[in-house]
Amino acid sequence: MILIYTICRNKSEAEKIAAMLLKLRLIACANWWPMESIYRWKNKITTGQETVMILKTRENYYKRIESIIKKIHSDEVPCILKIKVNGVQSKYLEWLRKETRVV
Repeated sequence: MILIYTICRNKSEAEKIAAMLLKLRLIACANWWPMESIYRWKNKITTGQETVMILKTRENYYKRIESIIKKIHSDEVPCILKIKVNGVQSKYLEWLRKETRVV
């Protein structure tokens, strides 16, 4: 199991990405919440509201998920980070595997 951390422009974009990935059974779950950011982009310091999203999935689905996020995402260079999970409750992992079984 891995977590994929990504930042979306807003809640609507997060919902769109999550819905597509759930429909394809590439993720078992998505969580998102609003946040404020400050960063440098094209030689300017920028601030704004964004939406953080965490996706729960199998490690071998990462490349497919990354590709889909890049196609849907509105940012020129979206933040997409793979986080390896060192421990997970066995029943939760069983549920995740069942929900992400591509049929």
